Amino acid sequence: MKKSKKLLALLLGLALCGSMLTACQKNDGGNKPAENDTKSESDANTDTDKKEEDDSSAEGRTDGTMVVSVTGFENKFSPFFAQNADDMTVGADMTQLMLMYLDRVANPVLNGIEGETREYNGTEYTYTGPSNITVTENEDGTVTYEVKMRDDLVFSDGTPVDIDDAIFSLYVYMDPSYDGSTTMYSLPIKGLEAYRSGMETLFNLMVKAGRDNTDFTNWDEATQTAFWESLDKAGAAFAQEIVDYCVAAGECAEGEVAKAGAAWGVEGLADGATTADLFNALCEKYEWDIPTMSETETAGSSLFDLMEGYENYAVGVETGESADYIEGIERIDDYSMKVTATELDATMIYQFNYPVAPLHYYGDEAQYDYENHKFGFPKGDLSIIRDKTTTPVGAGPYVFKDSADGVVYLEANPKYYKGEPKVKNLNLKETKEADMLNGLSTGDLDIATPSYSTETANQIAELNGGDDSFEGSVITTKLIDYRGYGYVGISADNVKVGNDPASDASKNLRKAIATLIAAYRDEGIDSYYGDTATVINYPISNTSWAAPQVTDDGYTVAYSVDPEGNSIYTADTKAEEKYAVAKETALKFFEAAGYTVADGKLTAAPEGAKLEYTVDVGGNGQGDHPTFLVLKNAADAFAELGFTLTVNDISNPADLYAAYQSGVSELWCAAWQASSDPDMFQLYHSEGTTNYYKVNDEELDTLIMDARQSTEQSYRKGLYKAAMEIIMDWGVEIPIYQRSDAYAVSTERVDTSSFPSDMTPYWNWVNEIENISIK
Repeated sequence: MKKSKKLLALLLGLALCGSMLTACQKNDGGNKPAENDTKSESDANTDTDKKEEDDSSAEGRTDGTMVVSVTGFENKFSPFFAQNADDMTVGADMTQLMLMYLDRVANPVLNGIEGETREYNGTEYTYTGPSNITVTENEDGTVTYEVKMRDDLVFSDGTPVDIDDAIFSLYVYMDPSYDGSTTMYSLPIKGLEAYRSGMETLFNLMVKAGRDNTDFTNWDEATQTAFWESLDKAGAAFAQEIVDYCVAAGECAEGEVAKAGAAWGVEGLADGATTADLFNALCEKYEWDIPTMSETETAGSSLFDLMEGYENYAVGVETGESADYIEGIERIDDYSMKVTATELDATMIYQFNYPVAPLHYYGDEAQYDYENHKFGFPKGDLSIIRDKTTTPVGAGPYVFKDSADGVVYLEANPKYYKGEPKVKNLNLKETKEADMLNGLSTGDLDIATPSYSTETANQIAELNGGDDSFEGSVITTKLIDYRGYGYVGISADNVKVGNDPASDASKNLRKAIATLIAAYRDEGIDSYYGDTATVINYPISNTSWAAPQVTDDGYTVAYSVDPEGNSIYTADTKAEEKYAVAKETALKFFEAAGYTVADGKLTAAPEGAKLEYTVDVGGNGQGDHPTFLVLKNAADAFAELGFTLTVNDISNPADLYAAYQSGVSELWCAAWQASSDPDMFQLYHSEGTTNYYKVNDEELDTLIMDARQSTEQSYRKGLYKAAMEIIMDWGVEIPIYQRSDAYAVSTERVDTSSFPSDMTPYWNWVNEIENISIK
């Protein structure tokens, strides 16, 4: 049992920021796992007086205010250190300017100054941005990225934006002590490794040295004593949150730390164990890699947020030789720079979609001297940047004014390069899922992002007086494809014949299960989503440029062939006929896997395999999940074959995450949130950190790595198609559905015609927020 932390729903995986305020925050399983698809409940900084009351209701708004729902803030509104999606919305999308933007299909806009016109859905759209970027692949294998910025940009406080702000921001992200969410420091930039070497944070060094350390070369004994006292106190609080969570979930009683630990996946704690014991056991589990432990095991708070004086230990300490600058980042003039990579990396261009934060505000201009390798702060010490975490300043469309009682107050930036937003005041308000639609009808909200399903659509129709169209008198609904997809995963390690997950017999076993489940997808998804979701046939979101299209050569329906490779369906196959054919085909796959078959039923399983497997689904214990009906119908069909598929409906989503992420699940339901680039390394490479399927295929690994070494989309698309065919041949994933996200908008108070046309997961109303208007 483990509570999954809210992830950066719009952190495009590769790019730091994208279009925030989308329903991607809603329950869905990620390229980071998203959560389950179930319904649930400066001038910029001087105005910090707390609001006496929330005046965001319709009756209290006389100043051109628009109110938008968000899930919840952690109040880390920094472009560098924001962790959750809503904080990033404030700290990046609303208040910052990205160096580069993406278009409607997540392709980089490389000529932003002049603008680029691109066709989408039969319409031409022009995209602009703060810079032009020229990418050159050199004969020696290096790649250069030449960046030229506009010379007329200014921050909201009137200070000009120039290339030093862009360089300063890069050095923050690449500092050896940086511990924020972006991973730009892993890029193959020339000289980056030399710059980051020879330094480690005081925190990591003291943890490695241990509490009994007697070598005080880099710190004194008093500092060490204070450190361990602070860590122990924070650790106990961190563990107590886990215990409290388990108590609330009914897993244990107050004070039963050992039982809470067992429920959390920490076995072996003695009766009478303390929260300190639980914390130490968690640290041991991760071999004292505390940052990873904190991120993975949190029941709410980050350990570092609980640790008094953490910032004092987050500084870098020299441990060896290192470069004092990054050779591959070159300042050309006031508005230009060149970044050199040592090798081609198809994902690197997306990293230029980062916020150009103001050096004069987040850093120290007196400490910036490019020629003498000084970049606005002491190397290894980001304390002056951390000090501004709650009060962002930038060149984005809005200026941060205040945050109080779950509401962030923003004001239109008259200096925004695309023009001052028409909505003068924008309030982002924490709102529970259950209150969103009612908030729209009562006037407390103007835009909300509810989880969308047939039930949600029916609720909106009721509020619209029975009108089930998307343009109701009270609420207008705007749908876009979700930037991800739902799937059923099958563990190759847990569902196999003998001891070899890669054997033909093991693959046939998994394909037997997959074939019958896949046959019931249409009925189940239509029942849950109606016409707002579609069944998909490849393990990739339809929103990706790499997704196979029905018109492509070789496109096939998922798990629609028999063991000999013959198609089992035609375009005219009816539902009942499909179920019968799928059942017959599944039996053939079982037989090919070594199962004993008599009179059309399975009577015995081969060694290492079983006649019963369990699929975990997070339906809140009530069957409230898009794939639940699919599985129940398939389970009934399996029973007729003498095979048991147990549908384990888990009431607490955290238990589901823990089960499949720890490798316990045999089958599970979840969803992936797609990144802007379809790189498959993390999910399917044998060394991928989220390869929960346990697929290990040398040819697949090669295809994934080859695709990383090219920027040609048509070539990469072919490689990914071949890779997906291998994944399907392993039978480890059943693609289920592509659903829709929804923006529910107040028809009475918002000019819905001011929303962008052809919105996508990568281009929504926030991308054209300067044009949004209210009535």
